Amino acid sequence: MQPHLLLLTTPSSYRLPAFLDAARRIDVQVTVAEDTPSELIRPLPTRLLIDFRDREAALKAIRDLHAVKPLTAIVPVDDSGVELAAIVCAELGLAFNRPAAAAAARDKHLMRQLFARAGVPSPAFRLCSTTDDLMALSQTVRFPCVVKPLRLNGSRGVIRADNPRQFVAAVRRLNALLDRIEGIGKHEFLVEDFIPGFEVALEGLINNGEVQVLALFDKPDPLDGPFFEETIYVTPSRLPEATQAAIRAVTASAAQAIGLERGPLHAELRINERGPWMIELANRSIGGLCSRTLRFGTDATLEELILRQAAGLPIDTLSREGRAGGVMMIPIPQAGILRAVDGVDEARAIPGIEAVEITAPLNYPLVPLPEGDSYLGFIFARGSDPATVETALRAAHACLRFTIVPAIELQPVAG
Repeated sequence: MQPHLLLLTTPSSYRLPAFLDAARRIDVQVTVAEDTPSELIRPLPTRLLIDFRDREAALKAIRDLHAVKPLTAIVPVDDSGVELAAIVCAELGLAFNRPAAAAAARDKHLMRQLFARAGVPSPAFRLCSTTDDLMALSQTVRFPCVVKPLRLNGSRGVIRADNPRQFVAAVRRLNALLDRIEGIGKHEFLVEDFIPGFEVALEGLINNGEVQVLALFDKPDPLDGPFFEETIYVTPSRLPEATQAAIRAVTASAAQAIGLERGPLHAELRINERGPWMIELANRSIGGLCSRTLRFGTDATLEELILRQAAGLPIDTLSREGRAGGVMMIPIPQAGILRAVDGVDEARAIPGIEAVEITAPLNYPLVPLPEGDSYLGFIFARGSDPATVETALRAAHACLRFTIVPAIELQPVAG
């Protein structure tokens, strides 16, 4: 019988098209469940609309689907669906991570507590609230520090502070962001030690609690704040094998500390003279369109591996193709309205560049980090070695010219 997978996603997901394409390639049936506010839910012939926050209603909708078209597995495409997937799978008897592990993979405070308990190298932290006396709190903080929301991803809301004045400003800025996202009120957040060093990202697949490393990405641009917008990822890593082995070991310990047993894993680590430090760990695949840099065996995608594991289908190989690959997430240089993008053809003509995709729509507002949650687009490259790939990405980015004008509030015309 053809496997039937439920994909949990969001309306703005970058990842969903790649998962749908992978499902067609491996011939599995999928139903898409899209996170939708309760007041906007309506019957659709092609998608299941559910409110991820309304757990009882979401459970009922998925149970009803399962009764009519039995599910083989539930796959969260984005972070937002990880906990719901675990809860539903536990109820339906489908293989997935335990709900407690899924919750820890989503909540940075729970994650940090489990890391500390297991001895996983990670930043010192404390839980704070936006209703605390910020001036008094700033006198007790060790600088430099990082102010971080508990549940946002993609570096959204993450701000470095080097002194009490910057700390108070950072918390107020984070509070304003959380007020817009979660509603006005009290918000908890983390204050963490800033870990100096350079960053890497590890992409893996967890099978029966064992982390199988799929790729290790170098991040050649420094990420020292005050915001932490990622740009270039290049694989394979140029780090010494001993350092790579230490990164793999810390990642495996972190996944075990949380209790993850299956599914994709995306980890962010910092490396300095004391070794690797676990900064973030998520039970999902790499963000944006970045998975396009990875090909396995005879051209299998990362999403194919994830769906094959979920469906219980064989995975031929986890070995990647021999060439180096990389992606540049094009940063938003300033807030405003995107009016024009020039130089795309020149960028695509750079040797080694495979694609340049501008994903930000024209005539729509751009919001940079720490408030924003998107990029202008993505540049993809392949080459004989990582240095060649990095050079091509930087050359292509230098060709691009973005016309961004200030956003002007339209005032009603009198009379």
